[in-house]
Amino acid sequence: MGMMIAALLVMIVIGVPIAVALAGSSLLFLLVGSWTGEVTTPVITVIHRMVNGVDSFPLLAVPFFIMAGNLMNSSGITKQIYDFAVAAVGWLKGGLGHVNVAGSVIFAGMSGTAVADAGGIGTIEIKAMRDHGYGTKLAVGLTAASSTIGPIIPPSLPLVIYGVVANASINALFVAGIIPGLIMAVVLSGTVVIYAHRYGIGRDASFKLSRLGWSFVNAFLPLLTPAIIIGGMSFGLFTPTEAAVFACAYALLLSVVIHRVFNVVLMARGQRPRYSVLSMRQFIRVTMDTIETTAVVLFIVAGASIFGWVLTTTRTTDALGEWIITYAANPVTFLILINIFLLIVGCFMETIAAITILTPVLLPVAVQLGIDPIHFGIIMVLNLMIGLLTPPVGMVLYVLKRVANISLEECMRACAPWLVPLLLVLVLITFVPETVLWLPRFLKELGYL
Repeated sequence: MGMMIAALLVMIVIGVPIAVALAGSSLLFLLVGSWTGEVTTPVITVIHRMVNGVDSFPLLAVPFFIMAGNLMNSSGITKQIYDFAVAAVGWLKGGLGHVNVAGSVIFAGMSGTAVADAGGIGTIEIKAMRDHGYGTKLAVGLTAASSTIGPIIPPSLPLVIYGVVANASINALFVAGIIPGLIMAVVLSGTVVIYAHRYGIGRDASFKLSRLGWSFVNAFLPLLTPAIIIGGMSFGLFTPTEAAVFACAYALLLSVVIHRVFNVVLMARGQRPRYSVLSMRQFIRVTMDTIETTAVVLFIVAGASIFGWVLTTTRTTDALGEWIITYAANPVTFLILINIFLLIVGCFMETIAAITILTPVLLPVAVQLGIDPIHFGIIMVLNLMIGLLTPPVGMVLYVLKRVANISLEECMRACAPWLVPLLLVLVLITFVPETVLWLPRFLKELGYL
């Protein structure tokens, strides 16, 4: 077992893809164990367990939510969302900063990944903030911080993975993320206010009811997406997987049919078409991007499945659980240590891999200490989302480095101050469980969950 862990760490350090490192170290364990006679499990078990790890109906939500986000980014829907956010909150002091946060909240209800937010609507936000005189450091840092809202407010790919691994209700996890996500938005907007007063940042748009009304009408159909997804799951109209299929189909309907009809109406009135219609070439590119991203995610899940199986069958998880309880005999101490541990893990490990490896180890201990699995899931995901803003593995850093055309060091310095409000939210949801559990409990009492 020590050799397996050492092999995993060495492969990660030398840059081997995390999925290969997980599967390879597990294979090494079985090979060495069979040679020494300590393990009787055949090596072919690696293939069986990897296949079983991704043979899950809820995991079908992964490609469809990814494709829905890609379709919205490619068809101009994110621009409609951004224009509505500008009309709604751009008139506040530090206007485009609030727009940045509001845009991420809305887009979070459609995509479910921080990287999609940063690379999609984040591209529009950074350019607009630069054009209005905001410093690149502020634009990049705020965009990075607001992108972490995406996987907290439903739908959320990390919460889908956690729900599958933990055998927890994905519906309840999605509902549980709503209040923490909104708290994140409020805290980030409050930080924008502090920046605005400190650096004399003014308003970027005057409030006009007509402009707000027109932008709302223009963005109404995209804005329906999160409402339909969350409402449909809460009222039992469809499962999270079916919600992902709906989100993808709805995004395709908007970007191909509805936008084309709107353009025809505009041209009939003698106006220029203003809506982007998804072309076949764009659709093929979106499909290929979705296939590539899905393959990477599911390969990591498969690799982590065999690794987790080895840890479980050798009772390593039980030993680790007993060791943790020795040093964290009460929930408060446990949560403090786990938050520190997960923040460190988030710096070095990809989110999906961390969830699939650590959940089977940590969740039984959390449950034994009386911590709700739903509460623990939100804590874990938020910790790992903060890790996306920290080197060396932080994916959001690399996305925004490319989007803003700055060095990785500049991107890291820009993100550093925004870790403070995110950590404050983490402390709040960790030690005030009702911020996470109240809404799912309320809906369950009403019979909707």
